[in-house]
Formats: sequence, structure tokens, C-alpha cells
Amino acid sequence: MAHCSNCGHKIDENAAFCPSCGAPVAQQAEQPAQQAPPPPPEQPQYQQYQQAPPPPPHGQVPAFMNTPDSTGQYHPQDIQNNKVMAVLAYIGILVLVPLFAAKESPFARFHTNQGLVLLIVDVIGIVLNYVLGAIFFAISWKLLFLTTIISLVIWLGLLAFSVIGIVNAASGKAKQLPLIGKITLLK
Repeated sequence: MAHCSNCGHKIDENAAFCPSCGAPVAQQAEQPAQQAPPPPPEQPQYQQYQQAPPPPPHGQVPAFMNTPDSTGQYHPQDIQNNKVMAVLAYIGILVLVPLFAAKESPFARFHTNQGLVLLIVDVIGIVLNYVLGAIFFAISWKLLFLTTIISLVIWLGLLAFSVIGIVNAASGKAKQLPLIGKITLLK
């Protein structure tokens, strides 16, 4: 793992900008190889302990939430200027606002893609719910409670994905959503 020549923060090898200070990484490649990056600042033992992540419950949460983070590929000024557009991308039909208003922003475009995929999955879930409701009603009207339970599970899952996306966008991260984040509709 490389260190930023400007602030000493650890950076990913394929990052274009330092996530801490925003310095371009390409500028660091031009420096002579003899210079070692400055060591990270020393921290007292208790601070290192407080920053350690808590152990995962049953090992399931990090595996589910451990999605690729490509924040380093976006310019910090682009991220700062388009956070609101990125948040709007996860609020249903409002995905159209950043789709047309922030065409030039790669950061907003990333979140618009995520929001558009989420909206499509939402529409598919609604259609699936109506189809299952019709099938269950045709069998017996007493089975309609199954449709309600399925609808609630689908709605809560999509709400959780929207909240994850909004939190990522508001904090300036370009992190994929779990399960559906790898789908690319916009380039």
C-alpha cells in the first residue's frame, strides 16, 4: 500500500487522488524513487484501539457490506459539488434529476447508476407483488396475507438499500450497493 506524499495517508494503488487531502496521485509517481513516503503519524495505543473495527456478528455483516469502494477515482471537488445530486439518485423517481442535471459529474453519474438500478428493482418488486397477490387470491382469499408479508420484506430491503446509498453519497463515498451494485446501466 502506498502513502500520499502530501499528507502521509495510506492510499490505494489505483486511486487517482488521495482520499484524505485530495492531492493527485499521478503527481507522486513523478517523484524520485529514493524518497520514502513519510511515516504515518504516531498514535497513542488507546487511539489505535478505539479506531479498530468491532468484531463482526457471526461474520455475515462485513461480507454483505464489503463492496468495492472507488472513491479515490473521483476528484474531491467533484464529490463536494455533487453530493446533493448523488443523494437525490436514491429517492425513487428523483433519480431523473441527477440523470439530466449532473451529466458531467462522474461522481453523480456513479450514484445515478446505482439509484436507477434500485428503481428498476423496485418496479420489478412491485410487479412481482401484484402477480403473486393475484395468484394467491385466485387460490384462496385467505392467502392474501402472504402477499402482504412478501411486500413488506421487499419494501424493507429496498428501503435499506436506499438508506445505504444515501449515507454513502452524503459522506462522499463511491461505494457499490450490496447485491445490485455491480450492474452498470450508465457509463
